[in-house]
Amino acid sequence: MTLRVLLADDQALVRAGFQLILEREPGIEVVGEAADGRQAVALAKELRPDVTLMDIRMPLLDGLEATRILAGPDVRDPLRVLVVTTFDLDELVHEALRSGACGFLLKDAGPRLLVEAVHAAANGESLVSPSITTRLLAQFSSPSGKARRAIPALTQRETDVTMAVARGRTNAEISKELLISLSTVKSHLTAVQRKIDARNRTEVAVWAWESGLVR
Repeated sequence: MTLRVLLADDQALVRAGFQLILEREPGIEVVGEAADGRQAVALAKELRPDVTLMDIRMPLLDGLEATRILAGPDVRDPLRVLVVTTFDLDELVHEALRSGACGFLLKDAGPRLLVEAVHAAANGESLVSPSITTRLLAQFSSPSGKARRAIPALTQRETDVTMAVARGRTNAEISKELLISLSTVKSHLTAVQRKIDARNRTEVAVWAWESGLVR
């Protein structure tokens, strides 16, 4: 299947660069471009791409609000949004994932990581730039004295998978580390999402840190 990607960035040169990188890959097609947040929302709703690459700083409507409209907690049929930006400020990363983004990538991450992030988003996984993963997820840890989110009755394997997801592991890496099949990883992850009412693995990771399961 061809992965359909929408590019949302106010710089035409950036959009052209992303398109050049992505369309060199077999099975990826750029189906639209948006130069501002409002246009990004309108095109995403119209085209329903597999993945939307969303910049943060854009005119008319910033990328965080556009992401919230397309993939936020209250969206019944959320789209997969991958935030790609030059800014790695903790509060921006935090807000992007809170807004429903399935990943966060820096523009200087390189072509290979960009392609991997698009594939990960399309497959329901998440990818955050390695340089900020641990620092970012630690932001979701509840400060001392603050009530943590309750931990439901997870099996040992579900717990193992959850902790691996919280540390940024892909399904393939989890399969290798735990010596279980990819289908088993997915089954455990589906069960965890159901138990904690999470829509994707990013929310699973956030929940794991907020609940204190991972420190």
